[in-house]
Amino acid sequence: MPDGGQHFPALVLNADFRPLSYFPLSVWSWQDTVKAVFLDRVSVLSEYDTEVRSPSMRMRLPSVIALKDYIPSARRPAFTRFNVFLRDGFSCQYCGDRYPTPELTFDHVIPRSRGGRTTWENVVTACGCCNLRKGSRLPRECAMHPRATPRQPTSWELQDSGRAFPPNYLQRSWRDYLYWDSELDS
Repeated sequence: MPDGGQHFPALVLNADFRPLSYFPLSVWSWQDTVKAVFLDRVSVLSEYDTEVRSPSMRMRLPSVIALKDYIPSARRPAFTRFNVFLRDGFSCQYCGDRYPTPELTFDHVIPRSRGGRTTWENVVTACGCCNLRKGSRLPRECAMHPRATPRQPTSWELQDSGRAFPPNYLQRSWRDYLYWDSELDS
C-alpha cells in the first residue's frame, strides 16, 4: 500500500446521500472504511484504482461510501468559536472583509463589561482591528453595528455555509456527491 494508505480517505455520506458534514468534510481513513464495508454498515458508491490485498481477497479502496442507517443531524449546533466564524462566513461583521481563521476574533456586541453574555445572539466575528477599535463600547457609541443581527443558526444553515468553504483538496470522485443538491444558476 503506497504511503501507508494515508492518501485514500473516503467521503462519508449519510443514508440520504448528503455528506455527514461539509465543514469539516466528513471523511474516514481507508482502514475505517474497509472495516465498515466488511461489517456491512456502508454501501460503496465509488472506488479508487488502488487495491488492498490479503492472502484470500483483493479489494479496491472505496472513495465514496454511504451509511446504510440514517444519522439525524443535531438540531442545535454547538456554540463554538469556529461555528460563529462559519455562521458569519469568515468575515468581519463590522468592516465586511474576509480573513483566514487565525486572524479572526469574536466580539461581544454588548461587551461583557456592560453585562453582555457569550451567546449566539451577542457574539459576532470580527477582525483584530475592528475589535480593538470597538473596544468595550456599545455599537451606538462608536457607530459600529454588525452587518447581520447575530442569532443562533440551525445545523442545516451551518452545513449550507460549510459548502461554500470546501477543503483545500477534493478527490475527483467526491465532487458529484458534494454539490448535487446545490441550487443551479439560471
